[in-house]
Amino acid sequence: MSPVLSGVLQLTALIAALALVYRPLGDHMAAVYSSGKHLRVEKWTYRLIGADPDAEMRWPAYLRGVLAFSFVGVLFLYLLQRAQGVLPKSLSLGFHAISPDQAFNTAASFVANTNWQSYSGEQAMGHAVQTLGLAVQNFVSAAVGMAVAIALVRGFARSRTGELGNFWTDLVRGTVRILLPLSVVGALVLVACGALQNFSGIHEIGQLTGGTQQVGGGAVASQEVIKELGTNGGGYFNANSAHPFENPDAFTNLFEIFLILVIPFALTRTFGKLVGNVRQGYAILATMGLIWLGFTALMMWTEYAHHGAALQAAGGAMEGKEQRFGVGASAIFATSTTLTSTGAVDSFHSSFTGLGGGITLLGMMLGEIAPGGVGSGLYGMLVMAVIAVFIAGLMVGRTPEYLGKKIGTREIKLAACYILITPTLVLGFTALSMALSSPPESILNTAGNSVDGSGAHGFSEVLYAFTSGANNNGSAFAGLNANTPWYNTTIGLAMLLGRFLPMVFVLALAGSLAEQQPVPETAGTLRTEKPLFAGLLVGAIIVITGLTYFPALALGPMAEGLS
Repeated sequence: MSPVLSGVLQLTALIAALALVYRPLGDHMAAVYSSGKHLRVEKWTYRLIGADPDAEMRWPAYLRGVLAFSFVGVLFLYLLQRAQGVLPKSLSLGFHAISPDQAFNTAASFVANTNWQSYSGEQAMGHAVQTLGLAVQNFVSAAVGMAVAIALVRGFARSRTGELGNFWTDLVRGTVRILLPLSVVGALVLVACGALQNFSGIHEIGQLTGGTQQVGGGAVASQEVIKELGTNGGGYFNANSAHPFENPDAFTNLFEIFLILVIPFALTRTFGKLVGNVRQGYAILATMGLIWLGFTALMMWTEYAHHGAALQAAGGAMEGKEQRFGVGASAIFATSTTLTSTGAVDSFHSSFTGLGGGITLLGMMLGEIAPGGVGSGLYGMLVMAVIAVFIAGLMVGRTPEYLGKKIGTREIKLAACYILITPTLVLGFTALSMALSSPPESILNTAGNSVDGSGAHGFSEVLYAFTSGANNNGSAFAGLNANTPWYNTTIGLAMLLGRFLPMVFVLALAGSLAEQQPVPETAGTLRTEKPLFAGLLVGAIIVITGLTYFPALALGPMAEGLS
């Protein structure tokens, strides 16, 4: 079978699997967030944290819950890493306390659902930190994103009230009824296929070429499945999903891509059910799907183009890619992980062709909304929908409306603030890192301050790091030593600000929409469930992103790809 045909067949199988579970999973999540009953384990949790699960919250109270819970998570994870030297099965296995700057970076990373790693997992983090700290945050950070998305959906669905539900209820239900059951099933699949799952220490094994190698154990399969399902991305091992203990074969590779995409896509069905119009959900799904398919096809083309004798002999751009997966599966994984806030990798993005690396960058720069992160993709796309109907209203001279709610001055200001935060963080921190004297020293594979391909690639590495951090993706371009006080601190700040500042405006927008009285539909109302609106939404996303990031892309991946 030719490599191209293999890639196309894998893509087809993936789409079929996602289509098969789209409706039942989307309906289940809608039932979870609209149910009036509490499970027994949920009631115990509410008593433990002292929360009233039936009390409705306005958007400031909902936001306070998000920020307070996340602050406690950052503090706990930071202290857990600093105390690692005295934790069980840590010091005896060679794991010491994490330095302050790296502990801050990691705590910010996992609480912000970014999972950026400036450390080597198997060499830095012991079983206690991995399971009690990192794995727990993989669940709850994803549940926080889903809760904020549901709050915004309620803002569209409700009227003449500022109440958006209860954060603690949404958090617990998302974890207990959605993420935990799916993770148990997924972990069993990975273990059955050969993924590692134990709490053993370090083993020294012989190599075929002579000598020995140290191999660590760990609860890998259980963390791997929630890392993908919750669009987290942090790997138990430094090689991430390219490591055979995390991702044993071609089937598990496709299964992990499925896990990355399944909840973000299915949430569009949940959105349609909760607002009482499933066709609205289909319009958002079509927009996400069109962008994802377009990026995937473009990535596969750039990596299969195999310019040059070496690439022709290999059947594609195989540098930095696993032989187990090949070009096609690696391309699908790369676009899926950067169009969501996952950040897991089964190949080195830095080794992609110049234009291929640019596609991974552009996917994050879109705001990771196709289909985006768990929760964050949906609320990001809905904010873009608000902007799209505003643009349409300007074009026809009519007050814009979306789902029966007027998009006035307050709403468009909040939406505009949302889309300006991340570019400001990305471009600002990148400019500082390139302008100061010491940060460029972390660029390991550039020829200096030249403007040739190597210099462009070095710039791309820095741009990629802050794009990944501020967009809560977490993947790295490699070739950049990010484990320095400067990068640990600045990327940590970018992750926290890039995660929680947008949530402020999302929840404020939700509150503003929920207070409105519905506007009756007329002959002049823009039909936002039609293909015309989906096309307008795609165009608005691409134009806004292009105008924002084109100069930076021209200095980096475009310059490298055209050189």
